[in-house]
Parts: sequence; structure tokens; C-alpha cells
Amino acid sequence: MQIEHLRQFLRHHGAKPCHEARVLRAWTQGRALDSGPIAAGDYFPAALRAALPLLDAELTALLRVRSEHAGSDGSSRLLLQLGDGQTVESVLLPKDGLCVSSQVGCAVGCTFCMTGRDGLLRQLGSAEIVAQVVLARRRRKVAKVVFMGMGEPAHNMDNVLDAIDLLGTEGGIGHKNLVFSTVGDRRVFERLPQGTVKPALALSLHTTRAELRVRLLPKAQAIGPAELVELGERYARATGYPIQYQWTLLAGINDGGDELDGIVRLLKGKYAVMNFIPWNEVDGLAFSRPSWERAEAMSLHLYRHGVLAKLRQSAGQDIAGACGQLRARSVAAA
Repeated sequence: MQIEHLRQFLRHHGAKPCHEARVLRAWTQGRALDSGPIAAGDYFPAALRAALPLLDAELTALLRVRSEHAGSDGSSRLLLQLGDGQTVESVLLPKDGLCVSSQVGCAVGCTFCMTGRDGLLRQLGSAEIVAQVVLARRRRKVAKVVFMGMGEPAHNMDNVLDAIDLLGTEGGIGHKNLVFSTVGDRRVFERLPQGTVKPALALSLHTTRAELRVRLLPKAQAIGPAELVELGERYARATGYPIQYQWTLLAGINDGGDELDGIVRLLKGKYAVMNFIPWNEVDGLAFSRPSWERAEAMSLHLYRHGVLAKLRQSAGQDIAGACGQLRARSVAAA
């Protein structure tokens, strides 16, 4: 189901704009569809009230929790089964965050990532994306949603932006707390500034060397690191949100002094934050993560050279729950 289909259903059953907004607000916030304050003249028409149980059943059927895996860091990874039997993952993060998926699989084929090993299987509809937030909110508070789960959001642009628009309006999530994560696609820089809700932007950089980027992200759009940073800087200045650059640390590949020098050249003076994320190990992939001491030294080096850097621990490492791993184990066991 798409969000637009949900809106059409409501209108077909007599919903006026005030009724439509009330139902969407209740759903996105994880409450009963007929809940919420009733303003003067805001009572539901009889036909709409009668149709709400059917709508609730359809929304509930969008996805269900197939398994849940709690981490020692306060995170909890959810393997979610969609209506057609396919599975995706979302992650309840510490500090009221949620990571959601936008596709089943991924077409980018990052060589260090489990999700893209089987390619793209299908897109998630906009309502399926929002349903991940609804399910999470019925478990705990969600004040930030990051589109960093399975899939490349830029390859499902219309549905992701529709979900972001609803979450940033009726869903009550601050626009800077909706984070669109991408490996880089020129359509992102064209479309995001046009929306009513302008999300924060996270760009997967991973290296400052164009030739290495092609090897690590073989099917990403051909945008060199320097151009990607310039495109990101324009968006950052236009929105007032710093760009969050993502860098998966791979020992002996992108953790050397040459990369640190390259990051300083690219990011010094930019409205940006570098997020170093030590690689979450995946069986069968010939990568390793650098030591925590090395990762800390890299962050400190950038700080001393005028670049804000954060060292992040991937959620769910103690349960082997990097993006795509839960789904892969589930498929293998089927």
C-alpha cells in the first residue's frame, strides 16, 4: 500500500481534510486510528467510522515482527516480514532513534555489505516504510528516523520522500531528525530541496580516492568524492543542517594516513561531520576492521586538523546483526 492509496481510501469513505489528517496522525504515532482530540465539527462521518476496522487490518498486515534480537548497547534489531513474505530489517537505536529499510535488497553492491549480495528484489511502498516507524513506536519512543537500513533510498525516491513528508508532518518528527542516507545520486540534490519536509542528509563517502570508491561501491552513480562533497555542501548551506559523512573503516584499505590527508582537504571548512564506523564483520567477506585504538587516532587527527569527527559503534555487533545479516540467516534457514 502507498500513502496515496491510504488517503484515497479515507476520502472514498467520506473523510474531509481534517479527518484525513487525524487518522494519519494517529497511525504514524502508533495510536488507534480513531484516537486524538476532537475539534468542533471534527467527528468522523458514519461511513468512515465503519471503514476504520478494515483499514486498521490492512495497515496491520503490512508487516509483522518475525524475530527480535536485543543488543547489549540498548539497540534491538527487528527482522520484519512483509505481506508478500519478503523480509527487511529495522533497528531500534539508543536515544530514541530508529533505522528503517527502503528496499528488499539493494542494487548498489557495496563490496563490504551483506544487503546487496543478492541484488535488488523489490521496492518498499511508502506505507511499508512508514509502517516500520509505527511498529517501533508501539514498542518505544521514536524521535529520530534514519533511512540507513536495507536498500538505497535514492533508488526508491518517490516512496521514501512520501514517507519522509508524512513523518515530518503528521508524524511529528523534526525535519533535521529525518536522515536520508545515500551513496550519492544527483537526483537527491535535485529533489530534496523541493520538498516541504527537507531531511538531513548522510552521504556514504568511505574513501577520498575516486578509483577506490568505484571498487568499493561498484554500482553507485559515477560521482567522485570531491564533487560529492561540493553537492553536499550546497545542501547543507541551504538547509542549515550539516552533512553527515559515513565512512566504514576497513583495515588496510581506507584507514591510512593518505585518506586522513584527503579528508582534511575535502572537509576542512565545510558544514560537515565525519562519522567513522568500524566495519561490522560479515562471514565470507575478506575485510577486517581496524583496532579501536586506530579508529580513535583517526578521529583525533581530524579533530586536530579542524574537521569534526565522531567514532560510532555499529549497533548489534554482539548479535552479528549488521544490515542484511538477519535476513540472510533467515533465508538460508528457510
